[in-house]
Amino acid sequence: MRQITLGRTGITTPQNAFGALPIQRISKDEAVHLLRKAYDGGMTYFDTARAYSDSEEKVGEAFKGMRDKVFIASKTMARTTEEFWEQLETSLKTLGTDYIDVYQLHCVPQCYKPGDGTGMYECLEEAKKQGKIRHIGITAHLIQVAEEIVQSGLYETLQFPFSYLASDREKKLVEDCIAADMGYICMKGLAGGLITRSEAAMAFMTQYDVLPIWGVQKEKELDEWLSYMDETPAMTDEIEAFIEKEKEELSGEFCRGCGYCKPCPMGISINDCARMSLMIRRAPTAAWTTPHWQEEMEKIDTCIECRQCAEKCPYGLDTPALLKRNLEDYRKVIAGEITV
Repeated sequence: MRQITLGRTGITTPQNAFGALPIQRISKDEAVHLLRKAYDGGMTYFDTARAYSDSEEKVGEAFKGMRDKVFIASKTMARTTEEFWEQLETSLKTLGTDYIDVYQLHCVPQCYKPGDGTGMYECLEEAKKQGKIRHIGITAHLIQVAEEIVQSGLYETLQFPFSYLASDREKKLVEDCIAADMGYICMKGLAGGLITRSEAAMAFMTQYDVLPIWGVQKEKELDEWLSYMDETPAMTDEIEAFIEKEKEELSGEFCRGCGYCKPCPMGISINDCARMSLMIRRAPTAAWTTPHWQEEMEKIDTCIECRQCAEKCPYGLDTPALLKRNLEDYRKVIAGEITV
């Protein structure tokens, strides 16, 4: 397994990191078991966030008494200085630590800069001066914002979606980030669940000086990622051909499942329903054709065209239209008019 250094932070870790968003869905005992097993298996970088309900609490419990053995990254959705300090103190307490290795402004709508009137960047500088955070990071979903962040030279790390479905523009963002001596942390390495072959996802990442954080909820998922510590998949002609076929199938508009479009005033599970056509073809179909999911899909018919989801989509999708196309396709599958 390659070792990756996150730009000028100096943090060096295996190119195989743990994304702790999914552990909010499991018990504390299960989460602690997964986190410690990940560490025992060679992972040293763990990414969480204040917005991930009790994820920080579980990470803190797992690494109690061994804080110096791991790198912990967290995030704040704060948009005011008051929220920033409140959330930072809460994260430190919940994680059971007096410092966070990489503290990131979470899913930002802009590149926060000194003197921009928000005070957000100044908060990061002060927190670092006080020793409460060691490195200043930021996460984004809008590529134009991410590009401005890299150009600013203000941040030590950038976290942005990156997978083998990346566009040329997204690949250039990686190159520019590395050239600027910023650590590049990859979220959505499996494109929100659309990528189902982890070997190909891992082989793709090894071509870049980036750190993927894989969302882990089940032990079998963790076992798969840990197996790559000793035998890391390399890009082969077969995997390259597979990726090209995948890119053809998934080209165009598709929902990444990030969930920033929610909540829907009509209760539509937008981030699941908007990619249903792909999921029923790329995952076990039976799991997505249950009475529960049939009921959820039919909620699309209640859409009031408020377009809140489209306005909030970081990828600029026409979400209402995408939902309707998915419902039409889904009904044909349920009726047996289409075999998947």
